[in-house]
Amino acid sequence: MLSLIIIILLAAIAVASVIKGKLTPAGGLTGFAVAVVIYLGAGVTGALLLSAFFALGILASKWHSKDKHIGSVQDSAEARTPGQVLANAGVAALFALLALLLPSHALLFHLMLAGSLASATADTLASELGVVYSKRFYNCLTLKPDIKGLDGVISVEGLLLGAAGATILGAITVIGYRLPFTDIIILTLAGCIGNYADSVLGATLERKGTLGNNQVNFMSTLIAAFSVALLLLLF
Repeated sequence: MLSLIIIILLAAIAVASVIKGKLTPAGGLTGFAVAVVIYLGAGVTGALLLSAFFALGILASKWHSKDKHIGSVQDSAEARTPGQVLANAGVAALFALLALLLPSHALLFHLMLAGSLASATADTLASELGVVYSKRFYNCLTLKPDIKGLDGVISVEGLLLGAAGATILGAITVIGYRLPFTDIIILTLAGCIGNYADSVLGATLERKGTLGNNQVNFMSTLIAAFSVALLLLLF
């Protein structure tokens, strides 16, 4: 009964997101499917992680759009497509599916799922809010001043805001799965690694046109997920 209620709530959120223009109709359907897979594979905590990522992204986009002089290269109010949904949450859905298929390793996959969403959250907050609160922008490879809004350009404020977002998702994970609080550090680090990897890929392959933004986002969340596994081995 609880599962049915949660799935209905996820469907309602997807429909509301389409009506509000946050997702295209196809994006809403994709988002609902991804949310169901994550819930089935990672439980209520998985659904909360996805919801937190989505909610923080919406809030950041709204705050971003209040500043009329941000000079961003993207329209924050643009409805998200299926490709954008999968780019940010596809890796999380993959690890939720693996948790279902390999229950003996479910906890590891749950943490890797959380790491991928922590990265997506960090990237979203850094991108949306970094351009609002930062005055100095740097190329992530050379650390020399660069133009805000360009692929691979970072700011100190953006990185800190991204880390804060990753920490929020880490806290949800630790509380939801009743894990040691030190795991928040691991998930925050993984989220930051994924966020910076996104910038590096943006400064290199995306600027050259080799990869698109969706591909960069997907790869960075995948890097974050595997960073969780590596950090768990190290610590």
